[in-house]
Amino acid sequence: MSGQETIHAGCVLIGEAGLLIRGASGSGKSTLAREVVSRALQAGRFGRLVSDDRTRIEARHGRLVASPVQPLGGCIEVFGLGIVRQSYEPAAIVRLVIDLCEDVARYPDDRDRHVTLCGVMVPRIRMQAGAISAEIALGGLSGVCDTVVTL
Repeated sequence: MSGQETIHAGCVLIGEAGLLIRGASGSGKSTLAREVVSRALQAGRFGRLVSDDRTRIEARHGRLVASPVQPLGGCIEVFGLGIVRQSYEPAAIVRLVIDLCEDVARYPDDRDRHVTLCGVMVPRIRMQAGAISAEIALGGLSGVCDTVVTL
């Protein structure tokens, strides 16, 4: 796919790296997003919401850029409370995709380590849906360099 599209995903910005979180409804996308931002802030790093639930993605200059779908900017779902407003960033360059899945391979195949969105190849980690794995997400971002492949 190329151009731009709106997908069912959330995105947070940690430092200068966007983390795109995809998964089915109820898989824990919003919870993971809040936890990753919270852990980053506790560690003295910049962390902020970009989008929740609906995210616009597009290729720009060989990079995948995520932004909120308006009027949802600054809104995030908190299980048991509903929709909560908070400060947010208008866009992020996606450096890592987390896919929350029901069935995760114990040892991922090399093909599972990247995903192509809007014609841009981005590193990917598949994680168990419902698992709070902020450390894995933050660790994955730490190992991601500025290189992405455009197809």
